[in-house]
Amino acid sequence: MPVMADRNSSWMMSKHLAKAILRDRAERRKWMFRLLMVALGLMGTGLWLIDGWLEESPWRFLAWWAMCAGVTGGVMLFAVYDMLMVVKEEREKADGKRK
Repeated sequence: MPVMADRNSSWMMSKHLAKAILRDRAERRKWMFRLLMVALGLMGTGLWLIDGWLEESPWRFLAWWAMCAGVTGGVMLFAVYDMLMVVKEEREKADGKRK
């Protein structure tokens, strides 16, 4: 039974960490920048460093670029979430000034 308790505490800790990152604008943007750098690094690696290795197998090629697309999609989702949160925060500020 301790394994289940450990999973729950790990899950809760991950959940709290995600909330902390998503609620703080500066932290959110730091993580978005890091994820963008990972995406660009993966693409650069695939284009210039391991291009010969990727050309050897179509499955390798597709898997690599699917991974790059997944990370890039994550960056895009993060950016959309950030945009929506900024709009929400600014609306709350504007509503507070009106009252």
